[in-house]
Amino acid sequence: MIIVTGGAGFIGSNIVQALNARGIRDILVVDDLSDGRKCLNLSDADIADYLDKDDFLARIKAGESFGKVEAVFHEGACSSTTEWDGRFVMSVNYEYTKALLAWCVAQDVRLIYASSASVYGMGPVFREAREHEHPLNMYAYSKFLFDCHLRPQLGKLPVQVAGLRYFNVYGPREQHKGSMASVAWHFNGQLRDAGRVRLFEGSDGYGPGEQRRDFIHVDDVVAVNLWLLDNPQVSGIFNVGTGRAQSFNDVAHAAIKWFRAQGSETKERGGIDYIAFPDHLKGRYQSFTEADMSALRAAGYDRPFLSVEEGVPRYLDWLAERGL
Repeated sequence: MIIVTGGAGFIGSNIVQALNARGIRDILVVDDLSDGRKCLNLSDADIADYLDKDDFLARIKAGESFGKVEAVFHEGACSSTTEWDGRFVMSVNYEYTKALLAWCVAQDVRLIYASSASVYGMGPVFREAREHEHPLNMYAYSKFLFDCHLRPQLGKLPVQVAGLRYFNVYGPREQHKGSMASVAWHFNGQLRDAGRVRLFEGSDGYGPGEQRRDFIHVDDVVAVNLWLLDNPQVSGIFNVGTGRAQSFNDVAHAAIKWFRAQGSETKERGGIDYIAFPDHLKGRYQSFTEADMSALRAAGYDRPFLSVEEGVPRYLDWLAERGL
């Protein structure tokens, strides 16, 4: 069996799909379906069972066994960067993951978990080292603190434990995320509805729409997760980005180009409106991120990553096929 927490969410459901593509169906999905729309991410997947996240936590705290479990992909978390209820975030993200790590060690189960590039704050260096980590919100702090909890144990644990610091992930099965969905998702809706996209004016020395992020397609994120499943000897904390920052304008232009290529009714679609940079984000906004990928490469991962120009059209094709 393989357990996927957050398995009805964005990255988790894509991992489930990829496991299915390998012929793996003995999957336990753990999630919180208070937002029942997330079930749509699993409606075309095959799984063995589902557990609510609180029921799962109670059972692992009790030391219960789920039979032979090969690995846990821990993707479940409160992922909102605007959530300031610290007690809630620390309980759901930090304490939950600590309990899961203890269970995995006791049960001899491998753990591959989602960390976040948000731990680096404003950067400017995005390398897996304490001196570069400056979290700016509760979500980032909860991810950072678990990485700190794990670090002294690395090299001493009897099972594989790998933390993945995801950069800006976009792609299929994120439609439930609302305001937290990727800019590619929002551009799709804006172009479909109004024919134009909206971007922030300049900030932190960058021109309008020229803020730069390391945008990574979810297919590449899943590929790294499955590579770790195939390489149980690899443990550590690793960045998962492309290693190349691209501007928000690049994402917008890729989306506009796709829409213009779809047919006569969308030929006129395209254009960018730059809106005032919000006061509440000043000093808390990553105007630049770029993953240092040397650690993952040194561990043996050698696959290329999709650029924005390759990944955005792939994503928009997927959305169009489903009428989203």
